Amino acid sequence: MAKIGNIDLGEFPLLLAPMEDVSDPPFRLVCKENGADMMYTEFISSEGLIRNAAKSVQKLDIFEYERPIGIQLFGSDVETMGECSRIATEARPDLIDINYGCPVKNVACRGAGAALLQDIPKMAEMTASVVKNTHLPVTVKTRLGWNDETKNIEEVAERLQDVGIQALTVHGRTRAQMYKGEADWTLIAKIKENPRIKIPIFGNGDIDSPEKALDYRNRFGVDGIMIGRAAIGYPWIFNEIKHYFATGEKLAPPSIAQRVDAARKHLEFSIKWKNDRQGILEMRRHYSNYFKGLPNFKEYRMRLVLSLDFQEILSILDEVSVAYEGFILEKQQIKVEYAGVD
Repeated sequence: MAKIGNIDLGEFPLLLAPMEDVSDPPFRLVCKENGADMMYTEFISSEGLIRNAAKSVQKLDIFEYERPIGIQLFGSDVETMGECSRIATEARPDLIDINYGCPVKNVACRGAGAALLQDIPKMAEMTASVVKNTHLPVTVKTRLGWNDETKNIEEVAERLQDVGIQALTVHGRTRAQMYKGEADWTLIAKIKENPRIKIPIFGNGDIDSPEKALDYRNRFGVDGIMIGRAAIGYPWIFNEIKHYFATGEKLAPPSIAQRVDAARKHLEFSIKWKNDRQGILEMRRHYSNYFKGLPNFKEYRMRLVLSLDFQEILSILDEVSVAYEGFILEKQQIKVEYAGVD
């Protein structure tokens, strides 16, 4: 049974990774409806939140149906992160998560995200500051280390537990790897085997099928799995994994009608959350992911991304449902490239 503070996540939770420009409330809605047990906001800049920047503040939006949900913060200054923790707590999430894993240049090269893996004392000090400034459970997401020569995640796990974090998620790559190569979960397993570690340890990286989820659960002994890129355009992966765990059988892939329904819900919430124009514009990046692999789909995709009329987009989606009725799009056909956080 995985628990973060008083949050009971069940026997083996499946977590939705915080992903920049992806994990907004509309995307989280379709993932929650399809089995995600725990979700996080997009990562929020502590400096942006302190400045009251509109984009950072809007990322604090959470909804009751999403619970349990964590707000994820990143930054390079210890005091600013502490103050940011207080501000985020006022948004009433269930926990605060700290991002020590983002590898992209405009984060890591500014001393935030994965950069803190090069300065464990500062990482511990920053984490302690966040813990001190909130009554909520504090968790951390990070990587194995900065590069192959500095895989220090075992020390990181002990140090961060000592200053008060209540769960740790580890992406099985170094910062130098970015999203290339295969994720290595062997060090994640070593953390679980460490008798000093009492907090839940969640594994992240490369989980893209029910079979792999079961294999990694059994081989590496983690308390739960975080899924990122594999959920983009395919929120059904959470329930597929749960069904496979329970029965040993694979669920049939979602029908085209189910894909259209998910895209429609995603779009409707996007408009409700933002406004007609902004919601429609931000949804454009998702159509290819929901329907990737459909033959001769380019014409529909172009119409979907060029239209600014909500009713017209719904009509195009209805056309897709009719045109591809009965077509089975297997999960393995979908491959999402993602340059954000996972």
